[in-house]
Amino acid sequence: MVKLAAVQQDQKEYRHRISGYKSGTMPSTQTNRRNNSTKNKKQPTLLSRTDIYSDAERRLSELEQVINDIEDYLAKAPEGKIHIVKSHGRIQYYLRKNPGDKSGRYMQKGDLVSISRYLQKSYNEKILKLLKQEAINLEKFLKCSDKYSNEIPKVYSNNFTEVKSLISPIDVDDGDYANWWLKESYDRKEIGDNVPCYETIRKERVRSKSELNIANALARFGVPYKYEHPLTLKNGMIIYPDFTVLNVKSRKEFYWEHRGMMDDREYARHSVARIKDYARDGIYTGKNLIITEETSTSPLGTNEIEAVIKAFLC
Repeated sequence: MVKLAAVQQDQKEYRHRISGYKSGTMPSTQTNRRNNSTKNKKQPTLLSRTDIYSDAERRLSELEQVINDIEDYLAKAPEGKIHIVKSHGRIQYYLRKNPGDKSGRYMQKGDLVSISRYLQKSYNEKILKLLKQEAINLEKFLKCSDKYSNEIPKVYSNNFTEVKSLISPIDVDDGDYANWWLKESYDRKEIGDNVPCYETIRKERVRSKSELNIANALARFGVPYKYEHPLTLKNGMIIYPDFTVLNVKSRKEFYWEHRGMMDDREYARHSVARIKDYARDGIYTGKNLIITEETSTSPLGTNEIEAVIKAFLC
């Protein structure tokens, strides 16, 4: 018992120390907008997700394409170099055909096509050296850094569950993060016994056929979600978004509202008011709010649901 108490005290002190990190937090402490009635064990602060590696890979791919294009251009460029002189406030161009030519042939201002070709050649030669050096640096960065960024979460996540319970990590793999995010208990909005409802493949009750299709699609794609999780707005009002969903790769949380009766005037009015409630709290469509809609004559299709999931959550 003494040893266990010591471990628990060490854990408490460590969590207090790492709580000073500002980069990211576990799902249960990530936002103060959640229903304050939910009581969960405070999770340690985690390193935030970064796009630096994907950005570096994309930049390297672009550089390689541009380098190839410039090299093809230079292989077909005319021989010689252009020399630029500013004399008496005027720009003059001279063409030097060989390295030993110190003066060069004066190029008439009327020959803009030739002047432009040699200027472009000179620019491409200079920029090519810089592009190649940047590409070399990015290759080194990705080769060295990507290894460590992939290994850091494994130090915690490759442990047994019992071992994990005694460690406060600074980074975890996507599976552990999703499990922690889903572990939070909450009081969802009740569905009365006499209210028609549908059962999802996760054995949850939802209120409409479209919500059923959304829930099942999220489950098929492996996207963590919470149905009607309470959200406390800044004005104190508690609302229940249809789905609170998590992009595991980016660790970004979205709210998904499905507006299923947009041909009903009063329903549409209420839906517009709800969007304004979200906006006042800094929750905007396309940023951290997903909106799908349908009418009695234009239902929400499975292909539309899957397109939204691929665009925001995968």
